[in-house]
Amino acid sequence: MTYILGLNAFHADSAACLVKDGELVAAVEEERFRRIKHWGGFPSEAIRYCLKEAGIALDQVGHVAINRDSHANLWRKIAYVVAKRPSLDLVLSRLRNRQQWADVRAQLASTLPDMKFGGEVHQVEHHLCHLASAFLVSPFDKAVAVSVDGFGDFASASWGTGNGTALSIDGRVHFPHSLGIFYEGITQFIGFPHYGDEYKVMGLAPYGEPAYLKQMEQLVRLKDDGTFALDLHYYTHAREGSKYEVRDGMPSGGRIWSPAMAELLGPARGKEEPLEQRHKDIARSAQAMYEKAFFNLLAALHRRYGLDAVVLSGGCAYNSVANGKLYEDSPFRNCYIQSAGGDAGGAIGAAFHVWHSLPESRDVPRHFVMDHAYWGPSATTEEIDAAIETRRADIDAAGCSVETIDDEHELCHRTAAAIADGKVIGWFQGRLEWGPRALGNRSILADPRRADMKDILNLKIKRRESFRPFAPSILREAVVDWFETDDDVPFMMQVFRIRPARRVSIPAVTHVDGTGRLQTVTEKGNPRYHRLITAFGALTGVPIVLNTSFNENEPVVCKPEEALDCFLRTRMDVLVLGDRVIRRPD
Repeated sequence: MTYILGLNAFHADSAACLVKDGELVAAVEEERFRRIKHWGGFPSEAIRYCLKEAGIALDQVGHVAINRDSHANLWRKIAYVVAKRPSLDLVLSRLRNRQQWADVRAQLASTLPDMKFGGEVHQVEHHLCHLASAFLVSPFDKAVAVSVDGFGDFASASWGTGNGTALSIDGRVHFPHSLGIFYEGITQFIGFPHYGDEYKVMGLAPYGEPAYLKQMEQLVRLKDDGTFALDLHYYTHAREGSKYEVRDGMPSGGRIWSPAMAELLGPARGKEEPLEQRHKDIARSAQAMYEKAFFNLLAALHRRYGLDAVVLSGGCAYNSVANGKLYEDSPFRNCYIQSAGGDAGGAIGAAFHVWHSLPESRDVPRHFVMDHAYWGPSATTEEIDAAIETRRADIDAAGCSVETIDDEHELCHRTAAAIADGKVIGWFQGRLEWGPRALGNRSILADPRRADMKDILNLKIKRRESFRPFAPSILREAVVDWFETDDDVPFMMQVFRIRPARRVSIPAVTHVDGTGRLQTVTEKGNPRYHRLITAFGALTGVPIVLNTSFNENEPVVCKPEEALDCFLRTRMDVLVLGDRVIRRPD
């Protein structure tokens, strides 16, 4: 019996997972415990959870795999320093980062002093981890594997093929050229300065026109072999670095665009300044440029390998708009993206890569497919009841009632009726989702038929920008009737067009361009959530609910205590904690 602990450490979205004989046992991001978005550091609490879920101690773990390798692309790093003479701050920051995660044994000893580790430590190159995190848990025996992100181990993109348990890297784009950096620079320029704000540009883009596409083509230059290069005149990272740092667990990065970008695109927007049409046009143009580069790469890889299946990973795998156009704008016909495509997912890639490299796995075929995302902590009925009793005075002061509904059919029917009545529901069930999306276990649910529901949610709970869309969760069997696709999208990683005739029926989840970032729900994958949506469909004729993450400007709730806190400090109408239902007075 072989246990492998996979880690993403000392970088945003620190995470841990545990693999047992080629099967995933548990996976969770550290931010869920620390309650700081994108928390970066050593994921000690995530490790503790994974061990607890498996019922083992650290001394039973044979291998620890981390998704960094200080020796990867070493000669390129040396050549770059010699030739380009980057700033001393850039070099020192890289050395500090390397020192942090290089000694995993010391980190385990200091952060988990009550445990002992006597196994082997493996450093696995960053992009190999990305590719492994997608292919080695995919349903494909053969596929092209693609990773695109900011940077990791001196590369920003890599590609190759997976065949059975084997995975090759045949090409890379190296520092300082990066599609992730291109998109991050535009994100900052439009006035979204925080780590991970790129999704805001993607949400804003449909409100604009690609009026700045010619300018974008000056920022990113595409090559016939599918690769790309930045015009470094418009960026500062090659010389000065991104000023990325993690302080007290909070990742941040300094400005990476140069004054030349303002000369090209006009004045940058401050984060408190109003959004003008020009900013929306820049967002649309940046998205269009990203898609041109992305599909140029995919077309070249299809020509090279002749395979129809592709797996995507890296931070850019979260560009769900581009992902949804893959079948239209590339020759590929099958696609897989796991639920944590970014750096957190590298923990899984590291662990599975090591497993398939061990002698004991040599004659063991791949047998695990990640077809759901429910790998995090759950709560027992006793834990839920204890949390309720702890907050009983606050619950009573708010005039809320508490009820137990043991019959699942009745629970789902009454919850569906509340949604149909315009109520906003906190839905806390089963194991926490792995990755950034709420997928029906830590979700806030509402009626997609109400045109005003987006405003209601922002007023009551979310308090986010009006241009950002909410997502639909739909029964898998109903997808083709409502969307212009019949694909499996279990992890909410692709945007598809809603059928024109259906858009008027679900305005709360229909974006301005007629699309939706759907999640397909199966009875096998999430039986209770499937039953709830089925009950809503029976009541309304619409087999879809609006689904957004269960949080309020914080990481998605993990424990029942956090769900109760969020419920009580917002204007949510109903909280369903397992079989316990808490209602505000009408």
